[in-house]
Amino acid sequence: MSHLTGKRVAILASDGFEESELLEPLRALREHGAEVDVVSPGSGTIQGMRHFDKGESVKVDRKVGDASAGDYDALVIPGGLFNPDALRNDDDAIRFTRAFFEAGKPVGAICHGPWVLVNAGVVEDRELTSVANIQRDLENAGARWVDREVVVDQGLVTSRTPKDLPAFCAKLVEEIAEGRHAGQEAAA
Repeated sequence: MSHLTGKRVAILASDGFEESELLEPLRALREHGAEVDVVSPGSGTIQGMRHFDKGESVKVDRKVGDASAGDYDALVIPGGLFNPDALRNDDDAIRFTRAFFEAGKPVGAICHGPWVLVNAGVVEDRELTSVANIQRDLENAGARWVDREVVVDQGLVTSRTPKDLPAFCAKLVEEIAEGRHAGQEAAA
């Protein structure tokens, strides 16, 4: 189960991330041999949420302003309501996210996470899913939104909610193992 050995993955998150949407991909990636860093606009720790209640805090490994997509093989953006809303308004987070698409590297986003992709300008003509209440935002940005537990479009892996995490994590591991995707670069 170590087919991600040698791969380095960034999980981009801030306060208000949905706990399971960060911790379950983190666990799955590490179980498959990947080195994973939590990257955030600030340093120290970030506060997770279990829907509307406080959950676990997670240690930040690297500030996004000091991070480069060149240091990583893939990016994961967990959801939660507050996390993606903060990230989509952070210039360093947007720059960091866009750079993964420009390099054709796999990206995973779940729940409200695709909000960050909208502000990064990378969803036009892409098929993806998300939590249903941001469907219109994605469509207005040019995405083709579908209601499925997991959608893969040239290295971009998206899912709707925590109930989709098993499928999301499995496809994420698969896409990262495959490496760069030429179609991902075309979308940036």
